[in-house]
Amino acid sequence: MNKLGFSRELRLLTPEDYKNVFQQAHRAGSPHLTILARPNDLNHPRLGLAVPKKQIKTAVGRNHFKRLVRESFRLKQADLPAKDFVVIAKKSAQELSNEELFKLLDKLWHRLSRPSRG
Repeated sequence: MNKLGFSRELRLLTPEDYKNVFQQAHRAGSPHLTILARPNDLNHPRLGLAVPKKQIKTAVGRNHFKRLVRESFRLKQADLPAKDFVVIAKKSAQELSNEELFKLLDKLWHRLSRPSRG
């Protein structure tokens, strides 16, 4: 576990991990961010982040966004199914307050946790 209490096994680490999620994913989105999810063969969820410089210009802004997403994931991981999740930031994500971002993430985690329909 690292200093944030976020172990390596809960993260997508390789380009292949990301590629698998991007290929066949269920999607939940808002004007501020998109979360892609794909079932994995593990017995726990994993998180990946895609926060392009083009969307959030400053390193401080990108790091702040990632920190909040990781914290939201950490708090919800016990309720999440065994899927790989990739959170993709959009430009307007940096305009959200911490509370608004947490509420939005909660809603999207919940949406992606439901059994898929087909």
